[in-house]
Amino acid sequence: MSQLAGEAADSASQLVGRTVKVRVPATSANLGPGYDSAGIALALYDDLEATILDTNELVIEVEGAGSDTLPRDGSHLVVRALARGLAESGIQTEGLHLKCTNRIPQGRGLGSSSAAIVGGLALARELLRQVGQDLTDQRLLELANDLEGHPDNVAPAIFGGFTIAWQQSVTDPAGEPTGETMVDVYVHSVHPDIRPVLVIPNGDLSTERARELMPAKVPLADAAENAASASLLSVALISNPELLLVGTSDRIHQYYRRFAYPDSYGLMRSLRKVGIPAAISGAGPSVIVFGVTGAEFDDEALCPVIVEHVEGLEVEQRTEFDVTPIAIDVEGVKSL
Repeated sequence: MSQLAGEAADSASQLVGRTVKVRVPATSANLGPGYDSAGIALALYDDLEATILDTNELVIEVEGAGSDTLPRDGSHLVVRALARGLAESGIQTEGLHLKCTNRIPQGRGLGSSSAAIVGGLALARELLRQVGQDLTDQRLLELANDLEGHPDNVAPAIFGGFTIAWQQSVTDPAGEPTGETMVDVYVHSVHPDIRPVLVIPNGDLSTERARELMPAKVPLADAAENAASASLLSVALISNPELLLVGTSDRIHQYYRRFAYPDSYGLMRSLRKVGIPAAISGAGPSVIVFGVTGAEFDDEALCPVIVEHVEGLEVEQRTEFDVTPIAIDVEGVKSL
């Protein structure tokens, strides 16, 4: 056995019996024009607890969202992410008792899969810290991005607040691509007057299905308009909430996905027509609506207006929506 392998085995044995707990927030990505890049963290949380066992048994308890649908084997996303995090130090553990208290709805465009990935990696980080090792936030972002495939939800789940995350090809000193990709993030607090309201339907939508509806190309004029809106989105969320309506305008993804969530799309359009900033949250089908303190519609004034617009939708079969004011999370994933 090599020295490194021996050290990893020793660390694994030291982890037996250790318990760690983390809390990870829900997220809303895209926010209109920020496709696969912009996101905010929301004060709705999954709590995860992991205990390393001295057997090869895998025990998974799930309470709340997904309790009747999530797997109870090694394919569970938290288990996979935890294992990937420990593997950074060459550590493998056979026995695990995982407890998940899930409050983030599954398949609603609120970052449930990103929360599982970031939560699993954060559990691994807390375990590594107990044996004198660590994972930096940057490495956590890179690993989470690898597992998720895009950084828009995992970034705010890690850092909290408003994030813009991006991927770019790595080049050598001569400017030639190396085939590697790097991921980075800009983090900023959200303007304190902004008060989001979530409109969560009772039906779900898989991210994979939503991505299947995206076109391979979009018109140049739409791309140009989206670039302007995305720039204004950052200004609106950070310093000037008056720009939220134009800053949440999208031309490249919500329209193409409208058949996957007709009620949500209709509600979003109805609200925007009367000047209320609204966007599909992530891949949908939830809608995020932005109230502003001191403006005509703050979060409390928005709720009855949203209900009126829901009732006014012309649909064959009405979707039930849960209308909930929600705070911005400012911390991201944390140890409990």
